[in-house]
Amino acid sequence: MLTCEICGRSPLKANWRSHSNQKTIRRQKLNLQTKKINGKRMVICTSCLKTLLKAPRKKSNKKTK
Repeated sequence: MLTCEICGRSPLKANWRSHSNQKTIRRQKLNLQTKKINGKRMVICTSCLKTLLKAPRKKSNKKTK
């Protein structure tokens, strides 16, 4: 449940750094949200949610030279 069901992203490993520059390993968690997509409840990250909510772009008729 800690991974995005669309892109497959999972938590990262990072370090806490103290004043004496010691490191302690911690996890950077994703911003996961549960949303209903096509009638199925999915756990997706907010970056995938942002791209899903965008309107599809129209194709332009401009030709490159």
